This record gives sequence, structure tokens and C-alpha cells, in this order.
Amino acid sequence: MRVFLSSILVLVIPIIRAQVPHWGPCPEPEVQPAFILKQFMGRWFEIAKLPAQFEKGRCIETNFTLTTDNSIRVVSSEILKGEVRKIVGTGVIEDPKNPAKLGITYSYVLPYSPYWILSTDYVNFALVYSCTDILRLFHVDFAWILGRTRSLPDATVEKARETFATNNIDVTRMIPSRQQGCDKTL
Repeated sequence: MRVFLSSILVLVIPIIRAQVPHWGPCPEPEVQPAFILKQFMGRWFEIAKLPAQFEKGRCIETNFTLTTDNSIRVVSSEILKGEVRKIVGTGVIEDPKNPAKLGITYSYVLPYSPYWILSTDYVNFALVYSCTDILRLFHVDFAWILGRTRSLPDATVEKARETFATNNIDVTRMIPSRQQGCDKTL
């Protein structure tokens, strides 16, 4: 059994190297009640995040476009080493009874990852959470504070952090995103 667990850890550790692992299964946070997908569509800027290995640049933003009633085109971009890098993915509503629980993938071979909208007013901010269990022994999670503009008032960011904490999501390692000098380049 020890050899099995050691083998699993050897395979999983590189995947979560820059992520935020926690013991136990994923929390089950409350999501946005009466979520309206069409109002969420459009351009969102990353204000703050839990560290993520796949986000290394600055000026990170995502544009959501509704393609069908429950399919979304997701285009994320960042500036890394002076170059704009984009990745295109697909989003879906995983449960029509709970449309704030989206799934997003950036590959045809990988499954959808949870992309849950915990809170949004649609015009200023959104709080997004994603979590994956690893054998129910531990979980890796991601959290983002998004804005319709490249910055949000400090009070809004603090309230967002409190919302995550109230939902048992550890955001002590949350860092601000770099959104300076973006419009000149994008």
C-alpha cells in the first residue's frame, strides 16, 4: 500500500507543484443563486488568484461567449515574456438546475474542470472557484477574483476574500494579479 501511495504522489506532485494542495476532499461552497449565464458573458479581468502553474504572465483576462444555450467559448489571454498568449476552450453548464456550476476545458482529451461562480453582480465583480479531489486524500483548488475592469476597490477585494473564507476556501496564499500596462500591449 505504501508503494502504491508513493507512486501516486510521485505522479501527482509535479502536477500540483505551484497549486494550493489541502488535505481532505474539496469543500462544497454555495454558488450564485439564480445565476444568469447570459449576463455573465463577456470580458473579465483577473484581479487576484490562488497561485496557478498555468497562469504565469500578467494582464490575464478571459472572454466568455455563449455559442448555444449551454455551450460557451472561453478565450483566456496573458502577456508572458512580452508576447500575448491565448488559449481557447469550451465551457458547459454541468447541471441545468444549478447553472452557476460550469465546467471548462482547454483540450479535447481532458475532462471539464469545475468552474463555479460563487458570487457575481455581473457588472463589476465575480468570484470563481475550482477544486479537484485526488483520491479524496487531498484536493487542489483555484480561486479567482474577477472584475469587468482591470482593478477593483480594496473593499470589494476584501469582501470577496471574506466570501471565500466563509465557504471554507483558504485564500491566505491569494495574490494580486498584475494588470498594469496592459492596454498598450493587448
